[in-house]
Formats: sequence, C-alpha cells, structure tokens
Amino acid sequence: MGDFYGHATGTIANGQVRLVYLATAGPRIVGLFREGSERNLLAETPELGWETPAGTLRLYGGHRLWVAPEVPAYTYVPDNEGVVVTALADGVSLCRPAEGAAGIGKTLEIHLHPDEAVVSLLHHLDNEGEQTVEIAPWAITQLPLGGTAFLPQPMEPVDADGLRPNRQLALWPYSDWEDPRFRPGNELILVDGQPRERAFKLGTFIRHGWAGYLYADGTLLAKTFAVEPERRYPDLNSNVEVYVWDRFLELETLGPLTRLEPGQRVSHREEWRLHSDVPPATIAAFAP
Repeated sequence: MGDFYGHATGTIANGQVRLVYLATAGPRIVGLFREGSERNLLAETPELGWETPAGTLRLYGGHRLWVAPEVPAYTYVPDNEGVVVTALADGVSLCRPAEGAAGIGKTLEIHLHPDEAVVSLLHHLDNEGEQTVEIAPWAITQLPLGGTAFLPQPMEPVDADGLRPNRQLALWPYSDWEDPRFRPGNELILVDGQPRERAFKLGTFIRHGWAGYLYADGTLLAKTFAVEPERRYPDLNSNVEVYVWDRFLELETLGPLTRLEPGQRVSHREEWRLHSDVPPATIAAFAP
C-alpha cells in the first residue's frame, strides 16, 4: 500500500503508465504517471473541500465520478470511506455502495492496455434507493495548471441544406465572456489552465467524441467517449465541460440523462491516451 497525503493507495501499471488510486475513499484516481517519471499528470488537491449536511466533502484531486445534474443532495455526497477494491485481470474495480438519502452507488472500473499508454475507464451509477431518478454519470478529471484544454468544434452542417445550427455553448453565472483563458475558434475551443481568482466554466456538445489537455511539455492527454446525439444531456445538452480556477483545470465528460429505476445501472466509458511531444498545431491529428 502507498500513501497519498495520509490516505492509503493502491497502484496498477503496464510498463507504459502507472495509476494510483485511493484504497479506502472515492472511487478516486489520484495519480497518473508515465512509467519512470515521478511527475503526476493529475492535480493534487487534498486540502480542498466543503461542509455538507452529510459531512465533509473532499475533492482529493485526480479523477472522480459524480452524479449530474449538479444537485447537492445527489452530487455532494462525501466519499471519504467505504470503497471496496476488487482486482481485475487488467486493472481494478473501485466500488462505493450507496449511502444516505441519495441512494446512488458508484463504481469505477480501471482497465489498462497490455502494452500501450492507454487507460479505459467505466463509470457506473447504481440506483440502490427506492425512488426513480433522472441522472447522468459525470467523469471529472482535475489537471494541473500550465496546459491548455482543447475542445473540437464541428464545421460541417447537420442537415442537407445547412440551415440548422451545428454548435452550442453553455456558460455558468460566474463565467466571463472576456476571460483571457477562454479562446474560442472555429475548429477548436481552447481554455488555458492559468490561475485567476474568478473561476470560468463552459459546456458544449462535442460530436467528435474526444477532447484533450496539452501540458506545457508537449504531453497530450486525449479523452475519447461515446456520443449519442439523439439523447438529452445535462447542462443545456453538454457532453463535455471545462472548469478552471486558481488551483486546477477540470476536463469533464458526461453521459446522457437516464431515467433510472430502483435496481438499475447506467454506465459511461472514457478512454485515455497519452501522446508525447505534440505541437499545438497538430492537435486535430490525434482525433480518433
């Protein structure tokens, strides 16, 4: 067992990447490392959190599974203990049964490619309560400042005559159109991971099924995910969101809203790929 600021951890690796997860809290991935490197590609925020009626909610950092839309009763459920770790043939499963009135259990399955810098993540939400709920899995990755998030935008029409809109953008009340970190473009929206006292957040619907974060040293973390354009997503139909503050940038993907009966499960898949020495001008070439 390892240690993350006083919290027990476990590790899985494949010779290309090494992942560190919390062994008792979460589910949470708190470390992503290139093999042979001690530089964590995920943000570390063990001191950040806030009080809720159910206790202290801690962010820890790294990658977490939340419940969308953002409703405190469902989303802000503390997860500081109770995780069950199960070894898998190619990774590990982190399961936290439901607790409290929300009744939503969470499971994060981590699967490593046998010999590439590729990680597959399955995010499961289980309705273990007595009420039907409409929710979506929300996969949130906290990243260290210094890089840039890339969100591809469609240029092609969505109808034969090119008369219907093909792009959309959701902004939160605290988001400023003139925030210098926000750099919209025709093919890519860029959000720079730079510290400012005021947070900025945007959401969009990405039909391409990928988004990425380019670190200052040219390392690219590319996330791919399924897209279901015929279904409805949270937050004004956003399947990708970016939040940046003075400590971290979050690159988030969401599944579609699902009416979940008691005893049912909804799942959301992400695949992470790490690329090295990527010039910013070539980002589009790494699309799946």
